[in-house]
Amino acid sequence: MKIAIVEDDISMRKSLEIAFKDYPEFEVKTFKSGVDALKHMDTSFELIVTDINMPKMDGIEFIKKIDFKCDIIIMTGNATLNRAVESMRLGVKDFLTKPFDIETLVESIRRSSQVTKIQALHQRKDRREGLKDTREEKIERRKRGSERRTRFYGSSKELENILAILNKSAATNASVMLLGESGVGKELFAHYIHEHSERFAGPFIAINMAAIPENLLESELFGHEKGAFTDAQKSKKGHFENAQRGTLFLDEIGEMPISLQAKLLRVLQEREVVRIGSTKPIKIDVRIISATNANLLDKINNKEFREDLYYRLDTIPVHIPPLRNRKDEILAIAQESLYRICLKYNFSKKTLSEDAKESLLSYLWPGNIRELLSVMERATILSEGDIITSKDLFLESRKVERGIDQLERELIVEILKETNHDLDISTKMLGMSRTNLQKKIKKYNLGERV
Repeated sequence: MKIAIVEDDISMRKSLEIAFKDYPEFEVKTFKSGVDALKHMDTSFELIVTDINMPKMDGIEFIKKIDFKCDIIIMTGNATLNRAVESMRLGVKDFLTKPFDIETLVESIRRSSQVTKIQALHQRKDRREGLKDTREEKIERRKRGSERRTRFYGSSKELENILAILNKSAATNASVMLLGESGVGKELFAHYIHEHSERFAGPFIAINMAAIPENLLESELFGHEKGAFTDAQKSKKGHFENAQRGTLFLDEIGEMPISLQAKLLRVLQEREVVRIGSTKPIKIDVRIISATNANLLDKINNKEFREDLYYRLDTIPVHIPPLRNRKDEILAIAQESLYRICLKYNFSKKTLSEDAKESLLSYLWPGNIRELLSVMERATILSEGDIITSKDLFLESRKVERGIDQLERELIVEILKETNHDLDISTKMLGMSRTNLQKKIKKYNLGERV
């Protein structure tokens, strides 16, 4: 296996180079920075191990610029909650906190490799062949599948409260905004609204605002006519047209460029779109559900989000609590996930040991449900017997022993030092309002200077 190690600390980099000489199955090449690695890496690298805190380009930015498929493991001596969550959103396989021994890293690499190989062997193509369904057939198929697609594995008081609100909103065409951390299942909740509304037989189309380059986003949303721009060789419908009589889910709405927000507002007001390169309006019948993990009120104050658009989208705001606040759901989600993974890979029935259950309940899950499902798949694939133990979950190296409050305090201290206690700059870097930051400073007894 060819591995790239990206580490700015020369001592750490050289130590890893020396240690890996005892593992001839790995071909290791080291780089002193993300910039250096991007210049020399190619598709022959199967896995990248990178630090987060590096000069010129940090590890998160570096990962975003990798343009080929490979596994990634993060190593850092400053494991803040924000960084852990963001790395998990990018599909990072493991998050190791320094210091760690070489055996821990090697074990993580081998697990990542095995999971990737097994997943590749069991990939299935679920393409429907033959004639397209009629609308009547689609309606019946979606009726049969709606329960499967929107089923929640666990139950908690928090979940029941959310579903009560969603059931009321589903009966209307009101815009819903789903709020919460990354990985809490906002798209699943959006599906739930769609499947319990009168639009259930129509399409459900999800688009991630942060995943599409700004120069392509307008065309993706609103469509374009042939010749509208250089590469427009034929006319194309946008997602608003494709979602006709259905639901359009706009994920990470806070990342929508300010330049396009006025056009989106007009579409919501007039219920019509105009393709790029055209002057002809096209009437639409689409329900909008949006989602964000950002503080849009702060973005409004910073002139990064339009207030009038916010109130159009925020008719019914629904806050989705993080998984650490919905502990009653953890074991049910884990066990259902375990059952489905065994079925998917044709494994014999596996169960969770009592110590594994305790580990699942004590872990903070910074990556929420998305992280839980990832951990369960890896543990199910790599466990030797039919009992999954705490060791199989491999949570200890990911685990942040300090509480969330302690992590938040350390993050605020770090930012305040970096900005010389400039609250205006600090609020922008932390993504919170000045009032909220002042409350946090008081809560953690940070005083005027830290």
